[in-house]
Amino acid sequence: GASEEVAPPVQQCFMVPKKEINVVSDMAKWKRSQAYADYMGFILTLNEGVRGKKLTCEYKVSEPIEKLVVLLNTLDRWIDETPPVDQPSRFGNKAFRTWYAKLDQEAEKLVSAVIPKHLADAAPEVAVYLKESVGNSTRIDYGTGHEAAFAAFLCCLCKIGVLRVDDQMAIVFKVFNRYLEVMRKLQKTYRMEPAGSQGVWGLDDFQFLPFIWGSSQLIDHPSLEPRHFVDEKVVNENHKDFMFLECILFITEMKTGPFAEHSNQLWNISAVPSWSKVNQGLIRMYKAECLEKFPVIQHFKFGSLLPIQPVTS
Repeated sequence: GASEEVAPPVQQCFMVPKKEINVVSDMAKWKRSQAYADYMGFILTLNEGVRGKKLTCEYKVSEPIEKLVVLLNTLDRWIDETPPVDQPSRFGNKAFRTWYAKLDQEAEKLVSAVIPKHLADAAPEVAVYLKESVGNSTRIDYGTGHEAAFAAFLCCLCKIGVLRVDDQMAIVFKVFNRYLEVMRKLQKTYRMEPAGSQGVWGLDDFQFLPFIWGSSQLIDHPSLEPRHFVDEKVVNENHKDFMFLECILFITEMKTGPFAEHSNQLWNISAVPSWSKVNQGLIRMYKAECLEKFPVIQHFKFGSLLPIQPVTS
C-alpha cells in the first residue's frame, strides 16, 4: 500500500547495532525473530492462564504485582494533575504532551521501583516499553501498537524474573486490567485519536488483547454465549467479571447508534457459536491485523530482552 513507501524501517535500539532494512524483509525478519516468538508465547500463556476464570475470582498477588499497580496508579494521578487545556480542535488535547513529558522523565525511576536492586541495569531497557505503551505524544493518538508495547513491558519483566509463572492471573486481572482503566481515562480526558484504526471495520479503535483474554475467560461459561454480548442487560450485569464485556461497555459508552453499524466486526463475532471459536479466531486476527501489519509494528523496539535475531529453538 501507499503507506509502506514512506514508512521508516523497524527501529532497533539498545544493544543491537542499527541496520537499515527494507520493509518487506523486515516483516519476514520480525515474524522469524526471537522477539515475536517470545511475545506471542507470552500472550498465549496468559490466554491459557485466565481460561474460564472471572476477574473477581481469588488469585495470588505478589509484591511485584502490587508495585506495578502502584506505578499505574501514579500515571492515573498525573492525569488528574494535568487537566485538558482549552483549544479549538476537539480531538488530541495538547495537555497529553505535558502528561507524557512527565512519564518520559520519570519512566526509569518508576520501573526501578518495581524491579529488585540486583536487576537495576535492566531498568532503562524495560522503561522504553513502558513509555511506548501510553500513546504517541506528537500525534496524540493511541492504538494496538501501544497496547502491544505494554504487553512487551510485562513480557520483559517475566524474562528478567520479576514476574513469575504463578503471577499469570494477576498479570491479566490486576495489572493489565488496571492499565486498561488508565488508558480509557487517557483516551477520554485528552480525546486521543485512535492510531491506525480501521473504523467500523476494525475490531476496536484502541484495544485488542482484552478481547482475546476476555473471550478465554468466557470459554465453557454455563450460560453466557457469544450472542449475549450485544445484549445491554447482560453486559451491565456481568461486565465486572469479564474483560470482554468491559470492552463492550466502554464502546457503547463512547459510540452512539446501532451496535452493528459502529462495531461491525464485533457484531459478526457475536454470531460465532462458541467462545473457544471466538478465542481462536481472535488470536488469528491479532496476528494478521496487528502483529503482521507494518504501521503497527514499525515502532516495536528490539533489544537484549526481545531480540530481532531469528528464533533459535
